[in-house]
Amino acid sequence: MSQSKNVVIVGGGAAGVNTARLLSPKLGPLGYNLILIDSRPFFVHLVGSIRMSVSAVDNLEDDKVILPYDKVFASGVGELKVGTVASVTETGAAGGFVTLESGETVPYAYLVLAPGSVWNDNISFPNDRSSLKEHLATWRHKYENAQDIILAGGGSVGIETAGEIKDIWPNKNVTIVHGGAALLNDTYPAKFRKSQAAGLTARGVRLVLNDYVDDFPASGGKSAGITTRNGKKLNADLVVSPTLDMLRAALTHNFQVATTGPRPNTAFAQSIGAGVLTKQGFLAVEPTLQLKGHARIYAVGDVIAWAEQKSAAKVGGHAAVVSANILSAIQGKPVAKIYKGAIEMILVTNGKEGGGAYFGVLWGITLGAWFARMLKSRTLLVPMARGNLGLPA
Repeated sequence: MSQSKNVVIVGGGAAGVNTARLLSPKLGPLGYNLILIDSRPFFVHLVGSIRMSVSAVDNLEDDKVILPYDKVFASGVGELKVGTVASVTETGAAGGFVTLESGETVPYAYLVLAPGSVWNDNISFPNDRSSLKEHLATWRHKYENAQDIILAGGGSVGIETAGEIKDIWPNKNVTIVHGGAALLNDTYPAKFRKSQAAGLTARGVRLVLNDYVDDFPASGGKSAGITTRNGKKLNADLVVSPTLDMLRAALTHNFQVATTGPRPNTAFAQSIGAGVLTKQGFLAVEPTLQLKGHARIYAVGDVIAWAEQKSAAKVGGHAAVVSANILSAIQGKPVAKIYKGAIEMILVTNGKEGGGAYFGVLWGITLGAWFARMLKSRTLLVPMARGNLGLPA
């Protein structure tokens, strides 16, 4: 297919899928094809991935967290190409091509970068089903056989992991080591952060605040114990850090990060040219979500350098801007839709029955476990994820 006829999306996570669903029904009549590239032949619903990695409860890997892509393009043009992007090459004003690790090249007229994030340990999932099955079995065994578990980082991932462990094994000793004075970060009000801490300590989770885990055993490896940066000795036969890659990146590049987020999966984007990536590895974008200096390349999702918390709840707004602007460009119209940001909101689980929510509207609305339980804690938003993929809820 000619270069001038492809819109290519790199990354089949929530941001990429949302963008594909908006573009797919509209590109065909304009003479364009849509190609979605992802390293996996299946979608991982990250919201449910922590519970899935801790135990086999509810068999979440069976059409709940691990989902097919086959209905994403049901209402229009599109194809899934399984592969990992190694580089992007611009060939002039008409577009360029991406090169996969296999050596295959895929030409594009417009390119959307939605590569998502790189996680570590239990939620660093392999790219094929056989290896995924082994990965889950390994991590479930680690959790089951550990008595003293340390979670490095008290963001939403650390909080939710602690809750899942306590649901299955109430008597295990779980400790969260967090660099801040309270869980999460200063985006959220003290009242909400305190309520999340109270929900955990009520279940016996120990919190070590204003401290860090600097020395990690091998990924999820056995440990006789650790000493924190401030000299506190903690018993541990399992240390888990889903955000370890971001911590290592911070040390390597000498920048400060909270221990609450993953590393942007953007190494390949260095091939586009200087100034594309920030020091932290995010993609520098215009308000139109075009890469700065690269009018035919857009970015969506966790990878954009935008002053907002990284959240799947925001990708719909990103996708709406990018899809509208690409369609305008194809039709020779001005690229005029801009991203104005989104309200900050968070919905955190504490096992199936606990958690809380915060919405940054009005005076700031905080809701308790009843709301989290109704919306997320029990279902993990699986029906919503299936619907976003074109699957029946």
